[in-house]
Amino acid sequence: MGSADQDLLQMINGYRVSQAIYVIATLHIPDHLSNGPLTSESLAALTGSHPETLYRILRALAAVGIFREGPNQHFTSLGEGLRTGVPGSRAAWARLTARPAVWQAWGHLLEAVRTGDSAFASVHGTDIWEYRAANPKERVIFDVAMREGSERAATAVLDAYDFGSFPHIVDIGGGDGALLARILTRCRNTSGTLFDQTQVLAAASDVLRAAGVADRCEVVPGNFFEQVPRGGDAYLLKFILHDWQDAPATSILQTCRGAMNPEAKLLVIERLVGPPNEGRDSKFSDLNMFVNVTGRERSQEEFTSLFADAGFILTRVIPLGELSILEASVSQRFC
Repeated sequence: MGSADQDLLQMINGYRVSQAIYVIATLHIPDHLSNGPLTSESLAALTGSHPETLYRILRALAAVGIFREGPNQHFTSLGEGLRTGVPGSRAAWARLTARPAVWQAWGHLLEAVRTGDSAFASVHGTDIWEYRAANPKERVIFDVAMREGSERAATAVLDAYDFGSFPHIVDIGGGDGALLARILTRCRNTSGTLFDQTQVLAAASDVLRAAGVADRCEVVPGNFFEQVPRGGDAYLLKFILHDWQDAPATSILQTCRGAMNPEAKLLVIERLVGPPNEGRDSKFSDLNMFVNVTGRERSQEEFTSLFADAGFILTRVIPLGELSILEASVSQRFC
């Protein structure tokens, strides 16, 4: 087979790799290998797995560069990306993205394309937020993956933008505060407010305390469709707007605008959909938002329009590779 045909076949069969990575991430195999090689039999004993079947998964993943297989079925982990709690880790995302509920939703993509309806809601009879609220284990897995994503993005975000120019930052939908904690750690003269739903904020106190910023950060529960805290010099939304179609996203932005002083800044951290034939990651992320939450990724032009509808003017876009920071100001028409 030619290289183009082989590439096509690998894409068709890509689900096999995804599911195998989900299995070894859920079993914490890379964590067990952090101190050096182990046999597949030892790893099976450590993880309560069937030895022969685990070996078959490990050798398959070694063939695609996740592990290296040595003599006598000894395996070494290649890279840190699937270890828990290390900088840049994607272990929590690997455990989330192939969870049975999400996997089943993607299995109904064809029906969703025909109807335009959320695959997740069609399969499970409820939206993903209500599903996680009713299944605490699923919510915890999601929250950990979001914390991992915040920590992975934090360095690039902090290096690209001067948050220290703001006396007070309000993080809207900030989860357990991982990103805000990093900002406050670097910006010693800045205080913050972490705003999210009550159940999401459960772990925030520990995160803020561990970062040594709890005395400079207020934790406020609430609903961003109703109202958000006033008095911030910057309002931060990371991976919030892509969860929603334009009407609810505009409503969130309008709630923020209603709480903002005319001089305050809106800072949105999202992926930007690129031009035709480019930007694979953002375009497949867009499909993921459609399948699971009926949301969408947006282009810069779409964000410009969304901001305008909510009373903002896009003033600056700062590319960060996979992500971008979109800075907006309150439109003078709404002051």
